[in-house]
Amino acid sequence: MPSLSEETGGRIDHLEPGAVIGIVGGGQLGRMMALSARYHGFRIGVLDPTPDCPVDQVADFQIVADYDDQDAIRQLAERSDVLTYEFENVDADALDKVRDQVAIPQGTDLLRTTQDRVHEKTFINKHGAATARWRQVDGMDDLEKALDELGYPAVLKTRTGGYDGHGQVVLRSQEDLDQVVERTRRDEADGQGFPPSILEGFVDFACEASILVTGNGDRYVAFPLVRNDHRHNILHMTLAPAGVGHEVEEEARQLALRLAEGFELAGTLAIELFLMQDGSLVVNELAPRPHNSGHYTIEACSMDQFDAHIRGIAGWPLDQPRLLSPAVMVNVLGQHVKPVLKELTAHPEWNLHDYGKAEVRTNRKMGHLTVLTDDPQATARDLEATGCWDDLR
Repeated sequence: MPSLSEETGGRIDHLEPGAVIGIVGGGQLGRMMALSARYHGFRIGVLDPTPDCPVDQVADFQIVADYDDQDAIRQLAERSDVLTYEFENVDADALDKVRDQVAIPQGTDLLRTTQDRVHEKTFINKHGAATARWRQVDGMDDLEKALDELGYPAVLKTRTGGYDGHGQVVLRSQEDLDQVVERTRRDEADGQGFPPSILEGFVDFACEASILVTGNGDRYVAFPLVRNDHRHNILHMTLAPAGVGHEVEEEARQLALRLAEGFELAGTLAIELFLMQDGSLVVNELAPRPHNSGHYTIEACSMDQFDAHIRGIAGWPLDQPRLLSPAVMVNVLGQHVKPVLKELTAHPEWNLHDYGKAEVRTNRKMGHLTVLTDDPQATARDLEATGCWDDLR
């Protein structure tokens, strides 16, 4: 059995090998968490509605049920020593109801903050980090007032839910606003109200970036700042390191550590950023878990993001991760599987990770590959030149 610390809200003081880590969510992030946990000597359970999900293929048991099924979550809690989650759209209330049965080192305050964009932006600003200018929007009157203050262009996002561009609309003109008005009228006629939302001013950034930070409740460590390239609102490629100056790297690291301390973080947190034209950093959003842009760490760092996450929630000590080699990570979506497999035999430098998903679908993340390199920019060009990702140009 693990020992718990009441002073840290039921967090783990130290989880011993042989204990069971229950994962809510059975996708690729959970799979890589589970593989790391295996190396640390832990047993794995998973809750996911899809039989033979990616985590189940490497776990000790699966409970097949929806994520908000209270009975299923209680079953997972009863069979686990610790619960963690691989995505943020988890029912925090359902987790709170089993905290008398199982440790949840990440807690639910982190979930609730990152599930609601108003709470998230407020937290980020409170801890000394910049965001895009934003306004809370609860109806059309609020939206029109917010547009008067922020101006065009702006991005209207639902407060909760949404990922990879879902749940948001770019407003560039009165014509775009008129479409939102018309859609709102149709929704109201169907008995739906205006969804609680947030309006963000447009950010004129030089590039997108991200940084990972991990904590065990007492110590916090940050990974290198990396540069990201999104295509059609889905992460396409990550270059590590970001290739910016030391001052920007240090600003990102300090920003990450402040946010981690604010959460009393246990586990890994991803911070998505905009690098502005003047070299300053603006936080876009947070993800309370390992992140797609951190997959390069598996090959390129002294400790990868999944090892760090498992050590963090298990109450194990954390060493400062080191970048052992520059690297490029690129996602393999459904439409890229065949061309990538065809090219694979000609590229011994490609480290391919397959997520074990049964159904191949366009724009679905089926895997990723990482290349260790002395020149990330040149390697990125070489990867594009294979033609495997031509559909994203």
